[in-house]
Amino acid sequence: MSIDVRARARLPAWLLALVFTTFTFATDDYVVAGVLPALSADLEVSEAAGGQLVTAFSLAFALGAPVASVVSATWSRRGLLTWALALFIVANGAAALTTSYAVLMGLRVLAALAAAAVVPAAYALVASLAPDECRGRYLALVMGGMTGSLMLGVPIGTWVGGAFGWQATFVLGGLLGLAALVAIRATLPEPPAVAAMPVRERLAPLVRPQVLLGLLGVVGIVLGSMMLMTYLAPYLRDLAGAGPAELGWVFALAGLAGLAGGQLGGWAADWWGADRALIAGIAGFAAVMGLFAACWALRPVPLPALLPLLLVWAAVSWWIPPPAQTRLLALAGPAGPQALALNSSAVYVGVSGGGAVGGLVLQSHGSGWLPPAAAVVELAALGLFWAAGRRRPPP
Repeated sequence: MSIDVRARARLPAWLLALVFTTFTFATDDYVVAGVLPALSADLEVSEAAGGQLVTAFSLAFALGAPVASVVSATWSRRGLLTWALALFIVANGAAALTTSYAVLMGLRVLAALAAAAVVPAAYALVASLAPDECRGRYLALVMGGMTGSLMLGVPIGTWVGGAFGWQATFVLGGLLGLAALVAIRATLPEPPAVAAMPVRERLAPLVRPQVLLGLLGVVGIVLGSMMLMTYLAPYLRDLAGAGPAELGWVFALAGLAGLAGGQLGGWAADWWGADRALIAGIAGFAAVMGLFAACWALRPVPLPALLPLLLVWAAVSWWIPPPAQTRLLALAGPAGPQALALNSSAVYVGVSGGGAVGGLVLQSHGSGWLPPAAAVVELAALGLFWAAGRRRPPP
């Protein structure tokens, strides 16, 4: 009996390979934020324009993921992941060699399309290969690759970029992709083929107003958070004089705080209910943004003095998504699985929107206006969830 328990406790190698793969893609997306000043200077573009590299990656993923999940539903999983990871490796290797902003933008789109093919397939693989009693835990681990990237991948990429130049961060992305490819090929079994879900079924939740409003709420939540995350390097440079070395530590500690915040947000959604947890998280986020605005008036502020506030910001930013997803499930009712399938696209629309809107704020008003603008967006997202609840038909 004890042997069986220990066997179940061990995580399968294919699951660890998928976790590492999602970690790789999230690192590749967010690491641009850590090397933004140097990258923008070398390419002779503004930091707002440099931030659009995050926008391009995230928007390409958001648009590509639903299409890829439908088109490739009956393809070999191992074959799909192999070719997509190969494209990702090539795109990152070429990005390290280019000196053209336009070419780099195109290569970021290619890398994002590779990620868009892999991530939905990874979730489908977990659903088909995991034992019933482990499915939820396994899915959470694969989704946790994003938080892990902020805690480990982005800091390492930032340090590498600071030491060897921003091009080295893309070399690192390509090496991570190569390691993921080797792990996938070595461990991943081929699950039984399944019939593709009709496009009409996959898009059916969008015709329900409450689900559409909930998905827009998810977009707003991520957009507000990413407005500051994408431009954290210029913001902390202007507020505290922080450079690449300091940013590496900030990203590492923020990732750790975000991991804790995500767990607490999930606990709060279970114990308090999704609505109360969501309100608490967004209220906390808005309060932190207000404190950042107050700090701006006192600049320069030493980075160690800002660190507690940065950790709280990271924690509340990751607190919010679990209750938001729980609320979306409730709004969708029987269409919950389809709504969650579109949730990942909504997240990346928010990431791309954060880069775009944050870039406009940075360009027109300066980095000091990023926290107040982010707070307004988060409160608007809460309003969307409130409106969605009012549109939900009675049971």
